[in-house]
Amino acid sequence: MTAQEEKPLRHGYTTGANATAATKAALLSLLEKRAVTDVEILLPIGDCVSFMMEQVTLADEYAVAEVIKDGGDDPDATHQARIVATVSWRNELGIELEGGVGVGRVTKPGLPVPVGEAAINPVPRRMIMGTAEEVLAEYGINRGIRIIISVPDGEEIAKKTLNARLGILGGISILGTRGTVVPFSTAAFKASIARAVKVAIACGCDHLIITTGGRSEKYAIQELYPDYPEEAFIEMGDFVGFTLKMCRNFGAKKVTLVGMMGKFSKVAQGVMMVHSKSAPINFDFLAEVAARASASDEMVAQVRNANTASEVGDMMREQGNTAFFSELCRAICESSLREAEGTFDVEAVLITMKSELLGRELVECSK
Repeated sequence: MTAQEEKPLRHGYTTGANATAATKAALLSLLEKRAVTDVEILLPIGDCVSFMMEQVTLADEYAVAEVIKDGGDDPDATHQARIVATVSWRNELGIELEGGVGVGRVTKPGLPVPVGEAAINPVPRRMIMGTAEEVLAEYGINRGIRIIISVPDGEEIAKKTLNARLGILGGISILGTRGTVVPFSTAAFKASIARAVKVAIACGCDHLIITTGGRSEKYAIQELYPDYPEEAFIEMGDFVGFTLKMCRNFGAKKVTLVGMMGKFSKVAQGVMMVHSKSAPINFDFLAEVAARASASDEMVAQVRNANTASEVGDMMREQGNTAFFSELCRAICESSLREAEGTFDVEAVLITMKSELLGRELVECSK
């Protein structure tokens, strides 16, 4: 490997994998009456991995194991979180699994966990329960146990996530379908978008407002639809096409896109992944829009030679050419309709970096 070549990115482990490892360490400590700090678990992808506990506390009727979550080279909000498993004996047979401090509780429909239960997703739940069953069987134990998964800083960590909007209150979710965290993968972001759309529809929101970031979302909430529930507002980031398809798949009736000149100029021309590296601004396209908006030949030439889409927007505002923004918004709607196969009405709202309205248009679907 040369000095210029990047080293392979290091995978981390999900909250679900960490919770499973802590559960195994706590249960083994309870059974062996000694602090078991190093355990191996089987991940859903088939890999056996070892986890070292940060701390193990042992008493006669219970044991507590703590592990620090390692997010690898793609650390998220839960990187370095302390995941704690408390395992105790219970009078009844069977295994009871609950969420403790810092593990959220589901309050809205549309998630893989029923309303009222701790936000421990199905795959981690199976991992934790299955691992505990295997250990009990191996030791020939015919007693019931209670497992409580806690995240001491979970409520604070959850403020950096979409949990509250999804209806997960009081802490984070215990997640993971693979057991590993894939570095710099877009899968997690897309999954959160799909989950947010599903929750919104399940909560009765058939008009969704999708935004490119915090500033555009704030404008949408404060200026456009202040009376709408928070579930209706979904941050899509750069994944415009994916979000539109999720809105289609889950049955939205109307979608409003809110954003700024840079990313939305790309959407208008049919580019649905709007990261700055995904495609350059097409100034010839913007010049054509300016011409349709009756801009002068000189202004059209200036648009063609502009440096940024925001600069084009400033030019048109100075000229008082509101028709340009109407044309651009209509193009955004039409491109979005094509992407979603014309299954819902589309509204496009274009704003400045200072959250000032540039244009707003609605195009209804033909179906």
